[in-house]
Amino acid sequence: MTSATRIQFHDGHSIPQLGLGVWKASNEQAALAVKEALQSGYRHIDTAAIYGNEEGVGEGIKQSGIPREEIFLTTKVWNDAQGHDAAWEAIKQSLEKLGTDYVDLLLIHWPMPNQCLYVETWQAMIEMKEQGLVKSIGVSNFNEGHLKHLVADTGVKPVINQIELHPYMQQQAMRDVHQSMGIATECWSPLAQNNALSDSVIATIAEKYGKTPAQIIIRWHIELGCVVIPKSVTPSRIRENGDVFDFSLDQNDITAIASLERGERLGPDPETFG
Repeated sequence: MTSATRIQFHDGHSIPQLGLGVWKASNEQAALAVKEALQSGYRHIDTAAIYGNEEGVGEGIKQSGIPREEIFLTTKVWNDAQGHDAAWEAIKQSLEKLGTDYVDLLLIHWPMPNQCLYVETWQAMIEMKEQGLVKSIGVSNFNEGHLKHLVADTGVKPVINQIELHPYMQQQAMRDVHQSMGIATECWSPLAQNNALSDSVIATIAEKYGKTPAQIIIRWHIELGCVVIPKSVTPSRIRENGDVFDFSLDQNDITAIASLERGERLGPDPETFG
């Protein structure tokens, strides 16, 4: 990772465009993966309270020897911690488990529209930012209506929205919404939970560049202007996923990948989940 790029937030901070995701990793796996990622050049780690591995992430950061101020660390408020007081308690627990006195980015994990608590949660996060516990605040899995509701009620817009985005669900409409609102786009399940790795279109492009299918897809996300957080606990794959800054896709490649769009959602629907 010799020339990893960053995406600028509207609040003055910026985020490394490539990060390590640790969904479904145990504490032990997360510690090893985070240490490996940081020592191989990553500077962005994405976890969440519900992953149950914040302690492992914190341990990996400590073992890496990389100074905390060089690392961009994200965690998320889970659904059972929505609401003003519950969100405050959640951030205190997350910081304790992570072994740090601040996170670079805190996200509301899901809007949970049936609970109608995400605005109240957001107001608590605004306070956390003002008090220095969080440098930037954003959301995850929000649709256009949720985003506009937040801004209308608080006057504060998220810096980023982390959404399911991969070659089989390319989210053009939401990317357009984000661009119009000045919100960055971050992609979870960027490899379509590895389903896209065996796609013949991707394989053909990979052969053209002498890269792996995963590297082609990660590079595609980067060229879309998105933040991308592929998950791996395998050291060789972590390093491989980071080796995407020495080539660029051409327009024919971008067009070929665009043709894979089929609206295939792998995760829950934000309008109905919870």
